[in-house]
Amino acid sequence: MDRATLAEFLRRRREALQPEDVGLPAGARRRAPGLRREEVALLAAMSTDYYTRLEQQRGPQPSEQMLASLARALRLDAGERDYLFQISGRNAPSAVAVATHVAPALLRVLDRLDDTPALILSNVGEVLVQNRFADALYGDQSHHTGLARSTIYRWFTDPDERLIYPEDDRARQSRAQVAGLRAAHGSMGPRSRAGELVRALQQESAEFAELWERHEVARRFEDHKTLIHPQLGPIEVDCQALFTEDWSQSLLVLTAAPRTEAAEKIQLLGVLGNEQFPAPAR
Repeated sequence: MDRATLAEFLRRRREALQPEDVGLPAGARRRAPGLRREEVALLAAMSTDYYTRLEQQRGPQPSEQMLASLARALRLDAGERDYLFQISGRNAPSAVAVATHVAPALLRVLDRLDDTPALILSNVGEVLVQNRFADALYGDQSHHTGLARSTIYRWFTDPDERLIYPEDDRARQSRAQVAGLRAAHGSMGPRSRAGELVRALQQESAEFAELWERHEVARRFEDHKTLIHPQLGPIEVDCQALFTEDWSQSLLVLTAAPRTEAAEKIQLLGVLGNEQFPAPAR
């Protein structure tokens, strides 16, 4: 680990960013250029003391997970991310680290969406980052681990995952989940994360196994849907997706028609935040 080079790289990347580049308010006049250390720490979900020690050449060797968080917080592209790993004494990013590195172009768009739910997903349904409106609508998705990081996997193995959709729309959603996974499986291959999910779900879900045999392929199904919030009730939204060039990640933005009840409910999501709500009766 090259502590001096790591410290200098982190400092320069931090100073090259402005608050508006990462979706933060500018606040009072700043005496130094770029982001503050505490702002980078907040974006990377680490303590300010830990980040400060890295910039002061006093910190321990960061883990791969910590480096991936720093790369995302500092909006590094793939080359810069790999360099960060190298100077930190880590091997080239593992498949997990690469999969969780959010495309900077999508992240820049997400940073500017501060009035409606938006989230970035991998092509196997893993939520990589979400804004506060999406937190309030879907709940915090960051605590899931293993195969359960995939919303597709949870859809077929955890009945509670289906509560956000009306009962009469769940069959369509099941088809959409399988069709999306088949598209990912086709591009990634059987030995990929998509292949691992397919093999697990074929064993654990008879519904998935039956739908998989239909050979439906689609990256998106309906663009208009109703979602059920445990406090606000049904919310009709339009869904728009922006994909990376290789289709490995997508930015999903949910909006409602202006001056409608749904639009009012979305604004209420911003007020409610990501509080813990009781699940609706099943």
